Amino acid sequence: MDKQTEKVIERTWSKETIMQVELGILQNMLGSRTEEAVEASISFARFLSTSGLNNDNYPLFLKLLEVENHWVIDTMVADKDPFLLISPIQPNSYLIYQAFKLLTKWHPGGIYPVTLSVVLGVLQAAYASPKDGYKIYEVSINDVNNLGKHLNKETGQDDPNNRCILDILDRHGSLAGTSNDPGKEQMARQANAIRTFFFDKRKKMEDVIPQVLLVKSDYVAKETAPRQVFVD
Repeated sequence: MDKQTEKVIERTWSKETIMQVELGILQNMLGSRTEEAVEASISFARFLSTSGLNNDNYPLFLKLLEVENHWVIDTMVADKDPFLLISPIQPNSYLIYQAFKLLTKWHPGGIYPVTLSVVLGVLQAAYASPKDGYKIYEVSINDVNNLGKHLNKETGQDDPNNRCILDILDRHGSLAGTSNDPGKEQMARQANAIRTFFFDKRKKMEDVIPQVLLVKSDYVAKETAPRQVFVD
């Protein structure tokens, strides 16, 4: 085979082209819209879980959180506390941003509670010191609204996810009156208002959080089940 022919073949299937195909297959797998894709995602989640979380692969763990399938999430979390799953990673702006991005994307009730717990654990750790956390990522009113929309009055404050959300809101609210930054002050006041409306049985959450954010969904209705469920 002459060199010119070799170059033509290489241009047809370059490394970049092959990587695009691989990425497309991976994206279809993580979409988990078919039984085969769900089973492949479960295997991928098991591989990540056994490999262990570290600074090099934690974005892949975050990517798996976007998989709206509880079989995949349960495999990734395994026997760990979901609130502490990402705790080995030092809070950073990317991690916090992705957490709020997921909360914004999901509708109330539209995500598996364990998945929600993992994301809430990230924010609880990031804002253990509200002032330090705010320096890493400046929380906005929109952020606290998308956090507060996942509160469920029906399950009460003893629900683990509710309790965690209320704790995070309380920490954000503690920043009220601590600076001359109007954005920070408004965010803190909104966080306190959401907590107040949750505890007050006479008040409705749609009176403090934009109603469009409170449109509910059902994560179960969107799931595709695997053909076989493997138990370790």
